Amino acid sequence: MEPLYRNKLSSPRLELRVLKPAQADLVLDYYQRNKLFLKKWSAEREASFYTITEQQNQLAADLTSIRRGQLYRVWIFKKADPAKVIGSISFSNIVRGCFHSCFLGYQLSQSEVKQGYMTEALKTAINYAFSDLRLHRIEANIMPENKASLRVVEKLGFYCEGLAKNYLKINGSWQDHLHLVLLNHNVE
Repeated sequence: MEPLYRNKLSSPRLELRVLKPAQADLVLDYYQRNKLFLKKWSAEREASFYTITEQQNQLAADLTSIRRGQLYRVWIFKKADPAKVIGSISFSNIVRGCFHSCFLGYQLSQSEVKQGYMTEALKTAINYAFSDLRLHRIEANIMPENKASLRVVEKLGFYCEGLAKNYLKINGSWQDHLHLVLLNHNVE
């Protein structure tokens, strides 16, 4: 039986792929390479997060959530280097009914920033979320000091709905986040 989601999306320079537990080594390598860089913007992680077993478990859980229509997570690869993860994009907490909304999360390797990769990858993923997944609203919550991340979503047309005080516990402390939204005006 064919999955109800696409396993791979493509843009001019990138491939965005849903990964399986057998590919956990690619994800673990990404997190190990970017551990210090991502720490400032991430929830605190136990040492077990940086193990192959934990990454296999996470990818298995992701696949279950994807199949249930609650999540769509892809890992970003450069076409010129198709065996190395450089980032990820997730549409999580997908809610249907009268809402058709989700939360957007994304991250990129420190070595790949300021090259337009995330903007390119997000354009591709958002097009899929709006056309194939038929979402109406994508919400992104970004710390005000994360200027690079804010620039990316602003280039894509997200607008700010306000400031959420003490919204998420990041790197051990509660952080304010700007609440940004992109609407799909083509979904009924």
